[in-house]
Amino acid sequence: MLTNSSFKNSLPELTPESWQAHALALFRYQAEHNPVYRQYIYLRGIDPDQITELTQIPFLPIEFFKTHRISTGNFEAKVVYQSSGTTQTTRSRHYLPDDIFYKENAQRLFEYYYGPLTDYIFLPLLPSYLEQGDSSLVAMVDYFIKNSGQGVPGFYLNDFTALLRQIEQARQTGKKVLLIGVTYALLDLAEAVKPGSLVDVIIMETGGMKGRRREMVRAELHEVLQQAFGVKAIHSEYGMTELLSQAYSLGEGIFKPAPTLKIFLRDMNDPLTISNQLKSGGINVIDLANVDSCAFLETKDIGKLHPGGSFEVLGRFDNSDIRGCNLMIG
Repeated sequence: MLTNSSFKNSLPELTPESWQAHALALFRYQAEHNPVYRQYIYLRGIDPDQITELTQIPFLPIEFFKTHRISTGNFEAKVVYQSSGTTQTTRSRHYLPDDIFYKENAQRLFEYYYGPLTDYIFLPLLPSYLEQGDSSLVAMVDYFIKNSGQGVPGFYLNDFTALLRQIEQARQTGKKVLLIGVTYALLDLAEAVKPGSLVDVIIMETGGMKGRRREMVRAELHEVLQQAFGVKAIHSEYGMTELLSQAYSLGEGIFKPAPTLKIFLRDMNDPLTISNQLKSGGINVIDLANVDSCAFLETKDIGKLHPGGSFEVLGRFDNSDIRGCNLMIG
């Protein structure tokens, strides 16, 4: 008998050959056990038993996380992550029975890209996420800090002096120093440091401008940060409240697909047309870690696919919320 736990437990053993079969099985399971998704599929006039290819799967618009509880099965939600935004926007909510699976999956994915947590000192500059609370990103980074064994305090708001002092101390450990920051805060920091003073630090941007600064195309943003910090590349994290998986870019804004993620493009004028032959399009995501919610989501991001499944995030649709990856289209 299939359960939420059985889908979670089988994730680490997935192979490229078994990925599609697993995704189709999860689709049929969620089509039956997720009330909101089941109703959405019904109103679309789709028979789940007739779905045989991933591109045929109906993707749930991500806005449903603002207006409905998107849950597969019956469970008490002991964790509710909320999206960032402004006072004028409704925050998305992701309901989970606990945070154990999310954090363990996040560690597995980070280590897939970067190696063991214990090789790093994590220094987060995420003021807006801290201020609003209930952030899955803050929970993830806090978990990384605690499980890296770095033994130093973590989060910084606007105290750049303390942050730079901690970077200097972290250098003495012999570990790699990773500074993950919301984009506008990294730009603030860039204006406060001596040019080239963070040449040995991994700079990872995430989360966009949050309405705090003018929007910039990614190439311009990365050039500004590279010159200010003296690094050869700016790393990026692609994630959102509605997804339990993350993708990372080690430079140039090109994200390598995570083992639990697959990206599809939809026609920007016809969202029901899914084709990865498009030059660019709206990003649809299958996140196999979204067992307790919905794994098949239509996001508000615009992207481009590259050979091998890697992808870029080019921007967001007009009138989208001020939230993660809110870069202008270049």
